[in-house]
Amino acid sequence: MITVHYLENSRAHRILWLLEELEIPYEIKTYKRGPDLRAPKSLKAVHPLGKSPVIEDDGKVYAESGAIIEYLLDTYGKGAFRPEQGTDAYRRYVYWLHYSEGSAMPLLLLKLLFSRIPSQVPFFLKPMAAMISKGVGSKLVDPQLADHTAYWESELAKDGLFAGHELTGADIAMSFPVEAAMSRAGGMENRPAIRRYLETIRARPAYQRALKRGGAYIYANS
Repeated sequence: MITVHYLENSRAHRILWLLEELEIPYEIKTYKRGPDLRAPKSLKAVHPLGKSPVIEDDGKVYAESGAIIEYLLDTYGKGAFRPEQGTDAYRRYVYWLHYSEGSAMPLLLLKLLFSRIPSQVPFFLKPMAAMISKGVGSKLVDPQLADHTAYWESELAKDGLFAGHELTGADIAMSFPVEAAMSRAGGMENRPAIRRYLETIRARPAYQRALKRGGAYIYANS
């Protein structure tokens, strides 16, 4: 049976969601974040980088969200959640699957890190840290996030999903960046296609089952 090493409030939620969509039996080993929000060191016993999601299947360990999604679809998908090769939908599928971690998540992590800097320094440095954090956010991170969310909006306005009319692994991969952006980025009230996308994926029974199995996931209501 597949074991999912699940860090609360993390990208691991979408792996549970995919497993529920595929109706594959699995078990969960849950990890709590520390006061600094980092994963516990015990995850390093599973994978050297100590990150989540990580899954174990048939004695092998698989890490990285995109790689896990690809592995699960290759091994258990039976053609589901992946467009036919050679189609425009397949081209979009591949793009968004890789974009989710390669382009979207670095920006969102920068947003999170700079927002936390003032609380991580000695009190006498807080005013300067807050000024630097605000400056980087407003001049560098926020404009790029606005460009990216506008791009999502235009793509989702076409079909409602990222790679055509049918749900694919690309939508599962993009779910976390979109949900995180809804909670961290401003101006999202003017993104109706993004909101419809979130309503669509959250209404899926498999998504709801994953929430019940995984537990804490703060982005579920963003």
